[in-house]
Amino acid sequence: MNTFGKIAMVAAAALACGCGAKKTEQAATEEKVLLVKTETVERRDVAHSEVYSSTVLANITNNIAPQAGSRIQKIFVEVGDFVSAGQVLAEMDRVQLDQARLKLVNDSTELVRLRGLYEAGGLSQSDYDAAELGYKVSRTSYANLLENTILRAPVSGVVTARNYDRGDMYTMTQPIFTVQQITPVKLLVGISESDYSRIHRGDKVAIDADALPGRVFRGTVNRIYPTMDAASHTFNAEIIVPNTDRALRPGMFARVTVTFDVENNVMVPDIAVLKLQGSGQRMAYVVNEEGVAELRIVKLGVHIGKEYEVLSGLEAGDRVVVKGQSSLQDGVKVKVEQ
Repeated sequence: MNTFGKIAMVAAAALACGCGAKKTEQAATEEKVLLVKTETVERRDVAHSEVYSSTVLANITNNIAPQAGSRIQKIFVEVGDFVSAGQVLAEMDRVQLDQARLKLVNDSTELVRLRGLYEAGGLSQSDYDAAELGYKVSRTSYANLLENTILRAPVSGVVTARNYDRGDMYTMTQPIFTVQQITPVKLLVGISESDYSRIHRGDKVAIDADALPGRVFRGTVNRIYPTMDAASHTFNAEIIVPNTDRALRPGMFARVTVTFDVENNVMVPDIAVLKLQGSGQRMAYVVNEEGVAELRIVKLGVHIGKEYEVLSGLEAGDRVVVKGQSSLQDGVKVKVEQ
């Protein structure tokens, strides 16, 4: 073979090798293009809330009983009865009351007679003052006996206990009745110390009870207790619920959802969030306009349903990778699944 032939063969071999290397490089580049699926994130209002367990309490609990031991003459209500403020519940023995009423009538009549004498100049100032004082004492004594003989409901509510029967001798060991006001009811919620500055009087809350599935009641923070429990580092917030239909009853287990604030932040699917190995940081991949995956370190807020609130690291409109991200690396070319 002549020299020209050898040169031609070398050139052909070099050209073949060059074409082969180019094809190999192109194939390798194509292999690096990964198929992924993305979702575009957006901003939404995010409620920052906590759920606390509590027990429904009567707004007011009154134990009805006279000041001193006496026999019960009449019972007018039973357990479960709804009563109005001022309604008569029971009547005690009336002997002392009747005696006090007669004395009051006599003292009143005598005071009228002595007033005429005093105005006519036939009675001294001291004697008239003594008669007037006696009448006032009789009136006060009668009012006190009346209150402790005819027992009335101090508030509107439901009778939750009756501990004596008609004819029993009240012995002051326990009340005759217990009346609880359940319109409204209240709940005490132990709020964590870290949330002390986030809850305020007048804030609205949501309540649900196991005994009433599917119902959500609305309540209001009525009072915030000024001291904290040193052991649990919590403080009580008193929640008032109107309970106009009397559905909630004292003793029911309930959950109270307290919404501290609402912020407008980016929400991202939780499957897009990965843990950065070797640290506690979280990350997500974003596909830019050139089709390249970018690694973003994200700071997460609350987890709601299947989404995370993102406090930093992502912006509205970013396309985050939700499928295929486990094999991604920063700066890798990707192909988005349509």
